[in-house]
Amino acid sequence: MTTENTRTYDVIVIGAGPVGENVADRTTAAGLSTVIVESELAGGECSYWACEPSKALLRPALVRADAAHMPGIAPAVAGPLDVDAVLAHRDRMSADWKDDGQVEWIKSAGIDLLRGHGRLAGEREVTVETPDGDTVRLRARHAVAMCTGSRAALPPLPGIEQMRPWTSREATSARQVPRRLVIVGAGVVGVEMATAWQALGSEVTLLAREDGLLPRLEPFAGERVTERLREAGADVRIGVSVVDAKRAEGGDSDDTGEVRILLSDGSELNADEILFATGRAPRSEDIGLDTVGLEPGDWLTVDDSLTVTAVPGEWLYAVGDVNRRALFTHQGKYQARVAGSVIAARARGERLDTGRWAPHSSTADVEAVPGVVFTDPTIASVGLTVREAERAGRDVEVVDYEIGHLAGAVQYRPEYRGRARILIDRDRQVVVGATFVGPGVEELVYSATVAITGEVPIERLWHAVPAFPTLSEVWLRLLETRRDS
Repeated sequence: MTTENTRTYDVIVIGAGPVGENVADRTTAAGLSTVIVESELAGGECSYWACEPSKALLRPALVRADAAHMPGIAPAVAGPLDVDAVLAHRDRMSADWKDDGQVEWIKSAGIDLLRGHGRLAGEREVTVETPDGDTVRLRARHAVAMCTGSRAALPPLPGIEQMRPWTSREATSARQVPRRLVIVGAGVVGVEMATAWQALGSEVTLLAREDGLLPRLEPFAGERVTERLREAGADVRIGVSVVDAKRAEGGDSDDTGEVRILLSDGSELNADEILFATGRAPRSEDIGLDTVGLEPGDWLTVDDSLTVTAVPGEWLYAVGDVNRRALFTHQGKYQARVAGSVIAARARGERLDTGRWAPHSSTADVEAVPGVVFTDPTIASVGLTVREAERAGRDVEVVDYEIGHLAGAVQYRPEYRGRARILIDRDRQVVVGATFVGPGVEELVYSATVAITGEVPIERLWHAVPAFPTLSEVWLRLLETRRDS
């Protein structure tokens, strides 16, 4: 039996991932009644199929890599990883794909949760099809926030669905280690999964269509990761793409059959599984965009206040991956904090402050997006790369330093190899970009982010004293290198 009822809230949020949860938290804290609509697990992609499980798979591999270079410990880690223990750890970090804890937090924050598929149904209206077959109509007094995220984008290969390929979801939730794994795509997902599954015992082949790994980062980052993957036994192939791939029929119900792959250079590969890590697409094809004049399946364009620009009335917001500004969980949560403040200010009739670095502007999406690639070595970056600065016509000074020269680096890992780079705006004399490559550098990215967002003058950075012996001394060495040159 299908019934329909109507409920009214100040704010409706579609999507209960980290982004949607943070929007709802901010609007609820501002005194606005808020409901979150979720069709899958509360906690979203990051909690169950992305950030948490992928880092749980990677962490044992990175700890072993550090220990294998440390006197007194190396012999103890000479054997293979305990696969069952690593996968069990991954399961715990993914909450065994149960969202009880997330639901409890949502309720404790005073937010209503409605399970079901939510779709826009016109201005400030949302219909929700519940798992019971009911239809609930929601009306928003002030705002609807689309926080539906993104999904893996598969290439247009004939018969790709019949091939039953892995996407990022299968790669992070697999129950066993494939003997042979081919990974198509050399971005963050591709290189992280190559690192993880190679360490767990797969024979990994990584295919990069472009001329190197991690093409959006500084070239030396991808070069170093390529070197380490090959040293670990992975087959890294540059400048090739998949022309055709088919899965052979298995011999029984438990045998899915091998995947036979033809490459653009004419070579062939056989694999037990093939992972396509070839980009992301918005989860917007079935959320009612047509009811407000938008194209289903498109990314949602927003201004710096996260307001959808093509819809009049300043009531529709798109936050997180679905707006394509910066596809990182942490950046989506940042946007959520801004969007929550914007919604609350408009609900109170206040004038927005949308200047650069102002409370109602997501300036960091443009100028200071931090990211970490959890490979061996680790890569941490924020702000501009040299290529991006050149394309933007920015006059920057480039300063490089070998991190392995630091006493703290040698303490961290004897024979440490790494590289740090900062970009300095010549006119303003502030840092506008930073990239660090080496074990443990993930903890350097926040200091670089503060330097960029705070627009700290280079002369003031001389007074920021790093503790000895730590990796953070690289900041002093970068300044000294610049001075001495």
